[in-house]
Amino acid sequence: MKTIVDAVVIGGGLAGLTSAIHLSKSGYTVILIEKNEYPKHKVCGEYISNEILPYFQWLGVDIYSLNPSKISKIEFSTLNGKTIFGKLPLGGFGVSRYNLDYYLYQKAIENGCQILHESVENIQFKEDVFTIITSNTLEFRSKIVLGAFGKRSNLDLKLNRNFIQKKAPWLAVKAHYSGDFSDDLVGLHNFEGGYCGVSKVENNTVNICYLVDYKSFKKYKNIEEFQSNVLHKNPHLKTIFENCALLFEKPLTISQVSFEKKVAVENHILMIGDTAGLIHPLCGNGMAMAIHSAKIAAELVIDFMEHKIINRKKLEEKYTQEWNTHFKSRLTMGRFLSKILQSEKLTIFLMHFLTIFPSLLPKIIKKTHGKPIPLQ
Repeated sequence: MKTIVDAVVIGGGLAGLTSAIHLSKSGYTVILIEKNEYPKHKVCGEYISNEILPYFQWLGVDIYSLNPSKISKIEFSTLNGKTIFGKLPLGGFGVSRYNLDYYLYQKAIENGCQILHESVENIQFKEDVFTIITSNTLEFRSKIVLGAFGKRSNLDLKLNRNFIQKKAPWLAVKAHYSGDFSDDLVGLHNFEGGYCGVSKVENNTVNICYLVDYKSFKKYKNIEEFQSNVLHKNPHLKTIFENCALLFEKPLTISQVSFEKKVAVENHILMIGDTAGLIHPLCGNGMAMAIHSAKIAAELVIDFMEHKIINRKKLEEKYTQEWNTHFKSRLTMGRFLSKILQSEKLTIFLMHFLTIFPSLLPKIIKKTHGKPIPLQ
């Protein structure tokens, strides 16, 4: 039996849930397919720029009901502990993916979205219609498919996407802690082979998430040994870890994190969030980008449904153009900053330069952040 809907969203992270909420709010039938149950912790920096607040308000998402931390300052330190502070131009907030994704999941259901906890086995596109088959052999037909299946997925392999053919060197580690850390601060601390973000989320909880080159990590037996021998060489990180207690049974990890360039449209699927492009965590803005990309895709899909966009080719061209306009320069800056932080000499030079010209720090931050998301 085939089920026909207006749109199928594959993946139930920030981008997928946001697009489903937007489309259903606008009166369209949406099925979202997500293999995992909610709530669930995810490897994530859990900081969001305030640029998304007007859009969340329009969606009816009350972010303050989750009691997020309010963040307005940034601290950056090099491996040897040299520190520089600055203000975040727009500011932001900290909230766990455990609570935020679950909230958005409930909001999507409230809007009438059907959410299935399954895997997608196959996507076919023929005669301007998608056929989606799940692991339980359910079959859906739709004019629109949004790809929101994250950083790396089996679907990327099935679609033969270019980036998936390359081995990625990055490993990400995240955990929640109890401990003393400023409510309004996000810290970015450099260490040999990577960098670590520290900030508070709701309930006075400290989120610590770091990205490391796997070659550096695999020299050690486990996460604890790696942190003691590598992260603790940065005195700021050493102090933070020594004054915090782990709340998880063990830290979460995700490997093969790729920052290679991706294509925004593959096999006529509009890719959103990390599926379309992943910004380096040091830029602290991946969550806002995922949410914004969902808005762009949803609005263009609605224009397509209402025949304001005359055909699929124009839809795909417009989405690619909009993605590049809003995110291409941010992704480029993220890659550039990452390369600097991977070099101790370049990092020291950058710190020295920013110490002499501290007004440049907010300008660099602006290059990785957007303006408040405009509403139609």
